[in-house]
Amino acid sequence: MRSSNPVFSREGSFTRDAGYAGFGTTAQAGSPNGNNPYAGTPYAQQPQGQPPLTDEQLYELYNGPSAGPAATGRMTLDDVVARTAMTLLTLVAAGAVAWFALPFENYGYAAGASIVAFVVYLVIAFKRSVSPPLILTYAALQGFAMGAISHAFNTVLNGIVIQAVLGTAAVFAAMLFAYKSGRIRVTARYQRIGIAIAMGFVLLMLVNMVAMAFGADMGLRSGPLGIVVGLVGIGLGAFFLSLDFAAIEEAIAQGAPQRESWRAAFGLTLSLVWIYMEMLRLIAILRGDD
Repeated sequence: MRSSNPVFSREGSFTRDAGYAGFGTTAQAGSPNGNNPYAGTPYAQQPQGQPPLTDEQLYELYNGPSAGPAATGRMTLDDVVARTAMTLLTLVAAGAVAWFALPFENYGYAAGASIVAFVVYLVIAFKRSVSPPLILTYAALQGFAMGAISHAFNTVLNGIVIQAVLGTAAVFAAMLFAYKSGRIRVTARYQRIGIAIAMGFVLLMLVNMVAMAFGADMGLRSGPLGIVVGLVGIGLGAFFLSLDFAAIEEAIAQGAPQRESWRAAFGLTLSLVWIYMEMLRLIAILRGDD
């Protein structure tokens, strides 16, 4: 299933390189007792200019372990986990710097880092090749912005960051279980509906931002309506996670190059950042009377 996430849908993303499609002529092996039925045939020959393989060499090739994904340079689940951990650790480290280095009421640095992070995101999303330095740069910038925002929220509502982190982890675990157990199937119809809702949600948030810039308040981030918007936002984050899981599973099945694990890590990081920020806003609304 091809993902609608621009991070995963770039041409050439998560596709098998030509070098992984075949490994040259297959040598048929006999046995070490000299009863190789293919001895003296082209199957027992090395490429032109090299001596033929002996029966013992053919036997070792035939009975040796087959090359796994790591040996052939293909993407594995372990690669995705490792790259995702590196990306998230970078994000958390940058967030810690902002938390302890900036005064909680200073949103200027957070806004600046967030804008630059968005520009880096666009470059990554529409770049044909994977760039680990750019992905880690995005994580650092986004983490810095999130650290400043989280510090501000936690200063007003003590403990809200821990609650948001636990809530994000719970959503991730629930979606992973639902996907792996087959309760959620990423079909074409599922993607179309989810993407349509996501586009409407983003458009609504942009309209709200413009309205707030002119002093109007649509009430989308406060009160009962704010709670509904927050729940929808978290639901969309969960939807993005399901697309990520499907794209990663398909990439591994198709033998995508190992470097594509960075793209998978980037997609997961985007989804988790979305869920965390929506969770933070929702909890802030629910605790508004504290």
